[in-house]
Amino acid sequence: MANEKQTLVDELKGLLEQNVTEIKEQVEELKNKFYRQYHEEQAALKKAAEEAAAAAGEVLENWQPVLDEVEQTFRELLNTYKQKRAEVQKELEAQMEQNLLRKQNIIAQMKEMAESETADVMDKMKKVRELQAEWKTIGAVPAPKAQEIWKQYNQYQEQFYDLVKINIELRDLDFKKNLEMKTLLCEAAEKLKDNENVIEASRALQQLHDEWAEIGPVARELREELWARFKEASTIINKKHQAYFDALHEKEQENLTKKQALIEQLKALDWSNVKSNKGWDELTNKIQAIQQEWRTIGFAPKKQNQSIYDEYRTLTDGFFKAKTAFYKQIRDVFSENLKKKRALIARAQELTGSEAWQETQEALIALQREWKTIGPVAHKYSDQLWKEFTDLCDNFFNRKREANKEARAESKKSKVESQIQSGDKTKMLRLYENLKQEIKTAENNILFFTGKSKSANKLVADMQKKIDTLKAQLAELEKKLMEE
Repeated sequence: MANEKQTLVDELKGLLEQNVTEIKEQVEELKNKFYRQYHEEQAALKKAAEEAAAAAGEVLENWQPVLDEVEQTFRELLNTYKQKRAEVQKELEAQMEQNLLRKQNIIAQMKEMAESETADVMDKMKKVRELQAEWKTIGAVPAPKAQEIWKQYNQYQEQFYDLVKINIELRDLDFKKNLEMKTLLCEAAEKLKDNENVIEASRALQQLHDEWAEIGPVARELREELWARFKEASTIINKKHQAYFDALHEKEQENLTKKQALIEQLKALDWSNVKSNKGWDELTNKIQAIQQEWRTIGFAPKKQNQSIYDEYRTLTDGFFKAKTAFYKQIRDVFSENLKKKRALIARAQELTGSEAWQETQEALIALQREWKTIGPVAHKYSDQLWKEFTDLCDNFFNRKREANKEARAESKKSKVESQIQSGDKTKMLRLYENLKQEIKTAENNILFFTGKSKSANKLVADMQKKIDTLKAQLAELEKKLMEE
């Protein structure tokens, strides 16, 4: 897309080397193409940024359009074009004022000759022809004056012809020449009906009318008929031109109806009580579908186009602001949970190297219990934190198991056979209660061990083996007590 925009920049540079009065339509077309591509590119960049943020568990805030040097160059070229047009227009207006003065001077001279009672016909005819030739070399005058000055010129021109009563042959020669020229204009106007580009045809017709106004009169008996022919051809083009704009206005009204329907869809969406990611995702999909459809619809009527767009933007902006606020709140909660879990990991790191086995085991189990009370964190941290914490716990319990497994088993076994063999019922009862409490503690602790790693699963198996051993010793003691 960047290459396409650069191509448009290059095309605009080329156009600026031409006459600025002849490139308006081409410039407008390049401008529309360029900014359509530019806004699509910015929308794509924004969407990509939003998706990247969403993938990271974040919400994009205060997004600004990406600086585009090509767009800046294009905008500078447009400013250059506008400046050139302004300069040309200023020069044109000054020239038209000068043209007006020149034509007014010609009219004054023709008026003087037309109102003169005596005249040398041939001398005046020569002068009139010189003035007519000069008139044709003069360009346009300011539009408000054009019609009136042409009427004056034509009036005194015809008045002069009537006054001096030039010979019929000379007059007929001029009439014949003018007839030929106006007949050609009629034919050209009639051919315009075949031009499918109604805008181009309308402009061409206006040019023909300008040329018609510059041609002198034809024979009086032909004037009405010839003008009727030219007017009829003009009416056909004007009707097509009007029909084109009627269809355009109808399409704009249709676009307005479609946009109003989309706004009603937006109004029907309620996000005031949405509390879940799923809910926001579903609404976002609906909003984006509406936005996509909106982009496919053309302009509404000029009178309503801006107001309906403002209403549309207010609704969509309101949704995305609410969504941003929701995820900001979630992010704050995640951030607080992240601090808590990192604090637990730091405490676990302090404990994991200890060889005070029982005391440290109870402390770590307490940390595991506290961990379960803390809510979620951002997805990108979740697995990493959990692994750090469980690895620390697993490391300690593995060390404890290896260091104390055999010694504890032998010590317990020796103590329980010894006390059972001694026959001291008081000691046996005390041992009985101790065994029950130890079994209860072990069964409670096993609930807090995780099964997410191989080492953790082995630790659970070892704890269960210990519980089974303690229960066997308890059963043997119960049997001995029954015998007593």
